[in-house]
Amino acid sequence: MASPAQRHMMRATAARVSALAAFGNPLANASGYELMLSRLAGDKRRLKAIQSIESKCALKRELLPEYAPWVEGVLSDGKGAQDDVFMSIMVWTIDAGDYAAALPMARYALQHKLTLPDQYQRTTATLLAEEIADAGIRAHDASESIDLQSLIQMHDLTEGEDMPDEVRAKLLKAIGYGLRAGKKREQACAALKRALQLHDKCGVKKDIERLEREIKNLAAGKSIR
Repeated sequence: MASPAQRHMMRATAARVSALAAFGNPLANASGYELMLSRLAGDKRRLKAIQSIESKCALKRELLPEYAPWVEGVLSDGKGAQDDVFMSIMVWTIDAGDYAAALPMARYALQHKLTLPDQYQRTTATLLAEEIADAGIRAHDASESIDLQSLIQMHDLTEGEDMPDEVRAKLLKAIGYGLRAGKKREQACAALKRALQLHDKCGVKKDIERLEREIKNLAAGKSIR
């Protein structure tokens, strides 16, 4: 684990190399960045050797604190330079289920139009929306609590971004499920209907029918079980 001095140096270096790159100096020429890329490559090799997705996520949760000072430096003083370390850690943070930590990173990445490293085939906005939507739908399917606020915040962050309609529909589907769990039936129905408009095979038709019945029954004064 990094010492307090090492963590301070990491934060300062992250901010410095981002500022240098923003003024035209290549980020790759900064030795601190090269060291972080080297550390990241080593950790990616460790992850690649693991077949279990669950175990990969566990290792990512274990590794993330080591990169926290770098992320803090970028978020506090970064000037929007492309940073593959930051972007990889943003994805790992989502994979680890820490959406509260991922959202400020997502906001920074979208604000500065940062792109994902080459191994990722999706745009930044598409990955962000789809990964958090998938997590919300998995939680619904497992009868677990849905992080509705993170879903809504990600929707708001990516609202103006270009992405496949199927992905935006998936995010709205997850939001609809979260709203339904919170007994916000009319809002849930609206979200699911919009998802269906975007992708008619997103699997929400029966959910909409059920919600419409519940809303009608409530309006008629009947109890909903």
